[in-house]
Amino acid sequence: MADARIFADLKADHDRHRKMLARLGETSGDSAERRDLFEAFRIEVSAHAAAEEESLYACMLANPELRDDARHSVAEHKEIDDFLGQLIETDMSSSAWLAKFKEMRHRYEHHIDEEEEEMFPAAAKDLPQAEQDRLACVFEARKPKELALAEEDDPGDARD
Repeated sequence: MADARIFADLKADHDRHRKMLARLGETSGDSAERRDLFEAFRIEVSAHAAAEEESLYACMLANPELRDDARHSVAEHKEIDDFLGQLIETDMSSSAWLAKFKEMRHRYEHHIDEEEEEMFPAAAKDLPQAEQDRLACVFEARKPKELALAEEDDPGDARD
């Protein structure tokens, strides 16, 4: 995988998300632990996606060689956001919630694997190092702001 700071930042978030998903998958019923872990995951993933779109994806969309990959990933972010909204609306103690969570987890893990294995190396090849450094600064500045916004918003809010 690409080793520039922007890709290291994104991969670190992905690793944190994998751990959060694993912990969530070990919970059961409508418990405080499941509610707290789900809300932490929702906020973290929402902020990550928005900051990633405003940094790396914005740059990739402007590059004809990378545009299709960026569009694909933005569409997958929307899909995950939709899953999160559906999970919020579903009784956490129901089998429907667990089935939807497992589907969302599978789709999200596929998404981040695809980013790490295909998209990041392609972007690293096509983007100059100075641009990669700039994107890391944009992502690192934007992520805390997006965390604050994600705490206030529900999935599917006006930030679509």
